[in-house]
Amino acid sequence: MTQSKKYDSRISQTNDTWTAEITRRASVKKTVVSKMQDGFKTEADAKKWADKELAMFLTKQGEHNKRRAAKRK
Repeated sequence: MTQSKKYDSRISQTNDTWTAEITRRASVKKTVVSKMQDGFKTEADAKKWADKELAMFLTKQGEHNKRRAAKRK
């Protein structure tokens, strides 16, 4: 699993389905959901999706930050 202080994944169960969320730490008290997918049959499926999406999300965010930094120069 990808470790980051700012971004993390969260898995929760509602009735008989599972929900995976990619969360962003906005402040000490506030957490914002950046991406969400629900309707998973098992916790393992939700965890697998969350890990894959978190890695892709962090890669995409890093590329975005590099482009923005290059524009500022």
